[in-house]
Amino acid sequence: MRQDFTTTRVVVKQQKTLIFGLDLGQAQDFSALAVIERGSSAAAHTAKTIDEVDYLHCIHLQRWKLRTSYPAIVADVVKIINGLGPELTRPKPFLAIDATGCGAPVVDLFKREQINAELRPIQIVGGANVSRDTFGMTRVPKRDLVSVVQVGLQNRQLKIADSLDLAEILSRELQNFQVKITDAANDVYGAWREGTHDDLVLALALAVWQATQPVYRRQKAAETTVGYTL
Repeated sequence: MRQDFTTTRVVVKQQKTLIFGLDLGQAQDFSALAVIERGSSAAAHTAKTIDEVDYLHCIHLQRWKLRTSYPAIVADVVKIINGLGPELTRPKPFLAIDATGCGAPVVDLFKREQINAELRPIQIVGGANVSRDTFGMTRVPKRDLVSVVQVGLQNRQLKIADSLDLAEILSRELQNFQVKITDAANDVYGAWREGTHDDLVLALALAVWQATQPVYRRQKAAETTVGYTL
């Protein structure tokens, strides 16, 4: 008995977005930048918009010398982002900035610039709840920032390019990073040894956390194929 089958062509559309994570150091700490390429896909015959993450690739790591001024760091980041080609800025990149302590004035410096990115200031706090204020500041527990990196690495969704100059240093920072549970049951995150830096970890965590937020539900899937030089 002959059967006729109707073939349905399914076109998968992909969306790629760049997310920049900027951790701001102080006198004894480096400032660092991590760039994540966030990839998502949706079937073209559905009404699905971009939400589920297919992959998170760390494609760029950067660290400034100690005592580099904040205006100089702002200028460097603006130059990097504004120097991206149009294929990398549709949709517009996100810049997740550490706005804790001295970071708040740096956010103001970015707001004065003509930067082709959506600013996402993040204040790193204790506790367990994410909160947002009417001025665009998001308060994120450090445990959330750390956990998204841990989960991403464990499920192999987050990958770090071995070719990056700072990949080995980041790997060491990830190994040295730990979670301590105090007697009061509060999470204390830090390095194993005093003097060990965690700037690259935090820059990566800021980018990854932002990449996992549901703001992308408003973005329609679009077919894109891009290359990049940062």
